[in-house]
Amino acid sequence: MAQGEPIDLAERQDDLEDRLKGAVDAGDANAIAALLEPLPLSDALREVLNLAAGDRDAVLSLLPAELAAGLIEEAPNAMATDLVERLSAARAAEIIDELDSDVQADLIGELDREDADAILARMDAGDAAEVRRLVEYDDDTAGGLMVAEAFSFPDSATVGAVLRDFVSGDEDFERYRGQHPYIVDVDGRPVGVVSLRGLLTARRGALLSSIMVPPLTVRTDTPLLELQDIFDEHPFLGLPVVDAQGLLVGALSRSAVDAAALEQAEGVNLKLQGIVGDELRSMPLGIRSRRRLAWLSANIVLNIIAASVIAAYEETLAAVIAIAIFLPMVSDMSGCSGNQAVAVTMRELALGLVRPADALRVWVKEASVGVINGLALGCLIGVVAWIWKENAWLGLVIGLALALNTVIAVSIGGVVPLMLKRIGQDPAVASGPLLTTITDMAGFFLVLSLASLMMPLLVR
Repeated sequence: MAQGEPIDLAERQDDLEDRLKGAVDAGDANAIAALLEPLPLSDALREVLNLAAGDRDAVLSLLPAELAAGLIEEAPNAMATDLVERLSAARAAEIIDELDSDVQADLIGELDREDADAILARMDAGDAAEVRRLVEYDDDTAGGLMVAEAFSFPDSATVGAVLRDFVSGDEDFERYRGQHPYIVDVDGRPVGVVSLRGLLTARRGALLSSIMVPPLTVRTDTPLLELQDIFDEHPFLGLPVVDAQGLLVGALSRSAVDAAALEQAEGVNLKLQGIVGDELRSMPLGIRSRRRLAWLSANIVLNIIAASVIAAYEETLAAVIAIAIFLPMVSDMSGCSGNQAVAVTMRELALGLVRPADALRVWVKEASVGVINGLALGCLIGVVAWIWKENAWLGLVIGLALALNTVIAVSIGGVVPLMLKRIGQDPAVASGPLLTTITDMAGFFLVLSLASLMMPLLVR
């Protein structure tokens, strides 16, 4: 029975894909919705992305706007932007209207100016103005992460008025998603916040000003790192956001900050692996290939340079062939040490703990670690080489080369991201190739040059 289940699941999957494709070909909006609505959004999005580009457009054009908006919100940024760009301005506006204001701003901000203006022209004037305001904020700030819809009441309102809003059934109320009510003065400045517990236990006729507590606010320009610290220090699920004049302009949720931090970390990790941009396999083949080749082509050039070092020592390699066995070990282990240093520097850059001006201090600290680890690793591999090939001098050559190259690797890994940051380059993209090439070149040079100097002792 257990062996048959994967086949059944595969058959059901193929059946779903066939039925969805048939519904798209027939232009049957009801059938498309009936197939996708029961699925979790992630599964529904996968089914849509498995379709050809033209069929995806048809699905988003035929689905109810609310479900189409859910798929757009579930998609990664680059894919969501591409899906919206391919729709008519009227249909795109209809779908975007179902999204929260922060998601609307993210999408509109990624579109071409012409497409963005065409969509905004078809949206409600008030909503379009809010989106235009949110687009002006940097992505990784409170303004860029907040929603414009803040659950606010004047300080003269009563508890009963708030509770009536809770049970009103107003669809717009869903956008507040459990925010605590913020209390504002006559100018629109937040002066207090009321807990849900406080609302339920207070008299219905009590003024909000009598049960509120002072609010903790953040400004629109507060950076992501600082927002993370605030939410780490306080148990709040959300915070009111104010502008430079102290006026309430939106609300920021803990989940939005957590999602932005995760996205930032994922982006850095992808760049370190040579993936530039938000790549998905459902993207056009040409775009994916071009993005990867830009990084890989540079690596070819750098590797040719590293290989030239080996070519310069062909006679040494021919005389002591055992050295060839240890060359990749020296370069790989040094590269691992260097990547550790890169990772620490990238994290400290993200946390704001180091700046390009701190390069000397970073180098001293990394070189200290490199000396200790280099000696430990060098002794280890040197003993292995000695026992394996029964030649203590070979062990000395390999061990000393690894020890020195480890110091070089951690020095480069710690400092190069800071240097790239200083000249305006992305350290996450360029640090890896530079580190790999330099540690390879240095490792090959150290092993082969030391071997050349000690040739009489190695050949016996």
